[in-house]
Amino acid sequence: MKNLDDQETTHFGYEKVLITEKEERVAKVFRSVANRYDLMNDVMSLGTHRLIKRFTIQLSALRPGQRVLDLAGGTGDLSKQFSSLVGESGQVVLADINDAMLKVGRNRLIDSGCDMNVDIAQLDAEKLPFADNTFDCICIAYGLRNITNKKAALEAMRKVLKPGGRLVILEFSKPENFVIDKAYGAFSSLWPLAGRLLTGDSDSYRYLVESIKMHPDQETLLDMLVKAGLEHCSYQNVMSGICAIHLGFKAL
Repeated sequence: MKNLDDQETTHFGYEKVLITEKEERVAKVFRSVANRYDLMNDVMSLGTHRLIKRFTIQLSALRPGQRVLDLAGGTGDLSKQFSSLVGESGQVVLADINDAMLKVGRNRLIDSGCDMNVDIAQLDAEKLPFADNTFDCICIAYGLRNITNKKAALEAMRKVLKPGGRLVILEFSKPENFVIDKAYGAFSSLWPLAGRLLTGDSDSYRYLVESIKMHPDQETLLDMLVKAGLEHCSYQNVMSGICAIHLGFKAL
């Protein structure tokens, strides 16, 4: 039998695991937190994630009649906003690899009456099942760090964007200021305890903390976008770099 070091591996938080194992382990995490995912986001971000997502939606620059892919869209909070922006003549695809998260998102969209121009798709971001040049915009918020092969996913996103279309990535990143970095690290170390108190699950939130710390920093991710074939790539730090929003465009 091969040793772990002799096989294709990746990271699940700080733990080194087989690539074939990571998808199911991440799926287990999000099945565990699906019903209280937004509540925990409020707790972990002190409510700021809603303001940051609002800014992300502005950067999508969506207009009536356009098509947008809300990738790793989970509970559908962004899709709800996209639905009103693109209108009846547009289309939103709420996509996630996790069935439990999509179930929550679907129910919320139906309850809010925003499901008329929203399609639901369970899919793997590394293998997008859409024709080339399909979407005016792809948005992925707090989901890229959970994808095993980020290079493959970014290349797949570029392919299905229309010429001139934009990719918007909101993700946790690396604080610019040393003091903020240390303070944020101390605060995030409390998330597993909060997870146990609010959901009875500390392990899932321990993974979320570790996945943030293992995610590429701003400049590394920017370089990954360029290497995936996107143009005019840039990023904006939010909250001194605790989060960053990256933009990339498909060539005309």
